[in-house]
Amino acid sequence: MDGGRWRRVASAVGRSITVWAASTVTMLVLAGALPDFQLQSDSGDSATRIAVTAAAGAGVFGLLSSLVWPLLVRALLLVPAFVLALLVFFLNGSLLLLALRLSPSGHGEAAPETAVVVAAVMSAVASATGGALAVRDDDAYRRRLYRLADRRRRRADGRPGPSTPGAVFLQLDGVGHDVLREAIGKGLMPTAARWLDGTRPTHRLIAWRTDWSSQTGASQLGILHGSNHDVPAFRWYEKDTQEVMVCNRPTSAAELQRRAVGHTGDGGLLTVDGASRGNLFSGGADELALVLSVAARRGRDNRSRAGYFAYFSDPANAVRTAMSFTAEVFREMGQSTAARLKQRRPRVKRGGLYPFVRAFATVVERDVVVAAVIGDMLAGRNAVYADLVAYDEVAHHSGPRSRDAEKILERLDRSLALIEKVAEHAPRPYRIVVLSDHGQSPGETFLTRYGLSLGNLVRAGCGLPVPRKAQRTHSGAEARTAVRAALRRPVEEREERRRPSGRRSEPIVLASGNLGLVSFPDVPHRMSREEIDRRHPALLSTLANHPGVGFLLVRSEEHGGLVLGAHGAEVPVDRLDDEHPGPLADFGPGAADAVRRTHTFPHTADIMVNSWYDPDDGEVLAFEEQIGSHGGLGGAQGRPFLLSPATLSAPIGEDTELVGAERVHDVLRRWLSECDGPQIPLGTVPDERAA
Repeated sequence: MDGGRWRRVASAVGRSITVWAASTVTMLVLAGALPDFQLQSDSGDSATRIAVTAAAGAGVFGLLSSLVWPLLVRALLLVPAFVLALLVFFLNGSLLLLALRLSPSGHGEAAPETAVVVAAVMSAVASATGGALAVRDDDAYRRRLYRLADRRRRRADGRPGPSTPGAVFLQLDGVGHDVLREAIGKGLMPTAARWLDGTRPTHRLIAWRTDWSSQTGASQLGILHGSNHDVPAFRWYEKDTQEVMVCNRPTSAAELQRRAVGHTGDGGLLTVDGASRGNLFSGGADELALVLSVAARRGRDNRSRAGYFAYFSDPANAVRTAMSFTAEVFREMGQSTAARLKQRRPRVKRGGLYPFVRAFATVVERDVVVAAVIGDMLAGRNAVYADLVAYDEVAHHSGPRSRDAEKILERLDRSLALIEKVAEHAPRPYRIVVLSDHGQSPGETFLTRYGLSLGNLVRAGCGLPVPRKAQRTHSGAEARTAVRAALRRPVEEREERRRPSGRRSEPIVLASGNLGLVSFPDVPHRMSREEIDRRHPALLSTLANHPGVGFLLVRSEEHGGLVLGAHGAEVPVDRLDDEHPGPLADFGPGAADAVRRTHTFPHTADIMVNSWYDPDDGEVLAFEEQIGSHGGLGGAQGRPFLLSPATLSAPIGEDTELVGAERVHDVLRRWLSECDGPQIPLGTVPDERAA
């Protein structure tokens, strides 16, 4: 064995001994502090005997954690993933009790509840010690990454890694272009700042414009599958099937993906050796983890939760994430209480299960998705697309520019730095592209400002009785459905499962951020403006003239599509343009094209309602209980970003704008083809593997 290998072996042994010693000391300290945890017999032992007992117990516990823990996790494949995270402490405590029984001295003893605490602290100390040693020893860190890469390559039948670059697409859900720029300017995202504004910039940043439906379902379907045709909103009613489609419902996501593939005739962006992580849709990838469109499947073919088990099979990961999860729950409770005591406005309720939903999105899902991406890179996959939903979830409830949301951006930047570091050790070069699917527009809710929901306003316009007690609207946040999918609970909301019946059913009113949809289920076709006026003469004028409504889209027997505004304004969609925007004047360039396109969709609602928008403050009025919202037209929600390496061709030409998720798909597909061919750097860009 050569000298270099001896040094590596000695270094590995030294790190193991250091971690074992730290665990031993931790066990001794806890034995002195906790009355129900002892390392000596009832008659008492010498200090040396107690130390030997602690050392033996720590060693056996470490060995069991390495050997038995992965088997336990694999045996619990049928347990919902979210429940598995909650079982981490119990399983770890059980391993400690077993370690004490197997210890040669046989003197260790602990109450079950104390064992849980001791095991958690020991795992945390061991993880922190090992991590600190790895950070201080760059060579050790690099060798560990190479060992992981070699292990994955051996699983690939020893095939050498390709020399052409791969691509990693990281979606920062809900982060708008301007929010990203502000975060970089404030020093919150140093990794992104170095890529973009460093002494030798490696990336370029542009904004792109979403479709009218500015939400993850429409944007990600278009980006991954090249078509978001007939996706008018986050949720909508389809008269032909009498069903409500919801983008983050597994059955709906699967159907939308099927329609997109049928519309394009192509499997998706990730069909060639691709991986889809944490997304609503698969993109045609074979490697799937936490993908909603396959979450409704049962049996061995469903790999959507595989990422959870792969991640939690490492006890250090499990304990670290579980502790961070708990800390995040208390952090949210503290931030929510502070906002309420300071009477911040706007504000929405953040109690109930929300602290746990937030912790799941900002800790569990982030950790699992990032770990999956790292594994894909070390395996040398061709293309990886991953969605990190943390910012979107927090911004919905705290505001897009709140301090709570800024803290999330700081953590996301650390994830970018970690992925960049791993790219240096991957078996092939990687181009890291960061993008968002939409932004968020601030503003109080429609219900808060006017004291009634959009549904009740529609009922009033139809002459129907309005309930005195306001009903809470449903949130469209993706993280809530991720939690439900992890728990294997149905995602369908009670009202959405109901099929309307009766000859003259009441209207169905659905909300998607600041976009509302009104459908009359007893009419099999899309009703015209004339039909609506005959049935409910006051409805359209009630909606169009309400101060919280920006404009309406209806079908007209005379004009085709018709946009209605306040004070009797009405303009056929064919006559709308940026020079003659009519009621769309405040909504900026491109609004007319977006509305005109949605009018052609087969499942566009009878009445499409876009809320009021203040172009000076950038505020909208959400029809859901969110103070940071997206889903319609107005402000930052329709202006996401695309941050790409300069080694790839420019996304668009000069003096042009990237419009629509389908066009973003075309750009990403072009970049993948460039990765397969010769790499021609554009300008003077350093030759970096992670560029």
